[in-house]
Amino acid sequence: MIWQALFLQLGYNATLVSVGAALLGAAAGITGTFLFLRKRALVADAVSHATLPGVCLAFLVMASLGGDGRNLIGLLVGSALSAWVGLWCLNWLTQRTRLAEDAAIGAILSTFFGFGVVLLTVIQTAGIGRQAGLEGFLLGSTAGMLFSDALLIAGGGAATLLIIALTRRALTLVSFDPEYAAAQGINVPQIDLLMMGLVMAVTVVGLKIVGLILIVALLIIPAVTARFWSERSDVVVLLAGGFGALAAYLGAGLSATAPNLPTGPLIVLMSGALFILSLFFAPSRGVLAAVIRQQRFQRRVHLRQGLLALAQGQPIYEALTLRLLGRAGLVRPDGVATDKGRARAAKALRDEKRWEILRRDHAHEGAAELYDGLREIETVLTPDEIRALDAKIGGPQGVAT
Repeated sequence: MIWQALFLQLGYNATLVSVGAALLGAAAGITGTFLFLRKRALVADAVSHATLPGVCLAFLVMASLGGDGRNLIGLLVGSALSAWVGLWCLNWLTQRTRLAEDAAIGAILSTFFGFGVVLLTVIQTAGIGRQAGLEGFLLGSTAGMLFSDALLIAGGGAATLLIIALTRRALTLVSFDPEYAAAQGINVPQIDLLMMGLVMAVTVVGLKIVGLILIVALLIIPAVTARFWSERSDVVVLLAGGFGALAAYLGAGLSATAPNLPTGPLIVLMSGALFILSLFFAPSRGVLAAVIRQQRFQRRVHLRQGLLALAQGQPIYEALTLRLLGRAGLVRPDGVATDKGRARAAKALRDEKRWEILRRDHAHEGAAELYDGLREIETVLTPDEIRALDAKIGGPQGVAT
């Protein structure tokens, strides 16, 4: 049955939910990237927790007016208003008081969420009609989702993506360097407000699928995951959108096959799995890549030290050094240097003398700073400059490389 969910074979409504979740995941991942680069990741947590009072109050208002208290549009409007109030309180505290942003976030998050939990408890204990399923906004749930609900979520995710596409350049500049963005004529406070509005939109739209407690994970984890794969901001943004969409799609598919499991945690678990895979296997910043780089560096160090020992007639006791020299054809099994090994050893020793002179020459101060004991001097100096150093050293010129 899981394969049917993943290949969109569980019916039209389930398909729409999966597609809507993917659009939401892409919007959350891309939006969260700008938030992550702006170093304001915790703001998403405050906004998400500030939505709970709005959900409960909207339910109470609609139920008291004789309507369906679980109407998704009404609940989303209530959550949006509540999130806006929470965001306004956060900005007021950071701008008008001496509170740091993280302290203000903690105050807003706990106060609004506590108020929301009290309202939710009142609704459940008062026996107000049709409150069943309201707790699904905490952890997300697609069970019983109507076609109109799924369409609203998909449309909200698509609209958010469109806005980001139209303002991508300004969002990127403000995320990396607000001062430079201001010098380019960009209204930084306005872009910050737009960024917070996008976060609020993703949070509100994602309440039904991911839940207010875990929506922050869908905003931040894909961005952090994408950062392992690239140094380019545009690539990171696209990858974050892809990771967010994939995690949401897989989580929604799993939830469709196991309705008793909340959708939000499943989506977050998928995001976590992608994060762990990237942490270990990303080609440039992953743990495995770092281990491989460290091993290669150690081999270079052993080879260099071994060549210098050969050049100076010193014995080599390190087994790894002898093994590496042997693999490179620089020594025989008995540890005696081959012709190639003697030439390479002489070159290594002469390079050390070249570097020693270079580091004392103030005219080459910039080049001397690149010395790390392993760098080939030919990558720093021209042949003419190397010949000038050899003239100062004396002895044979043009030692084999």
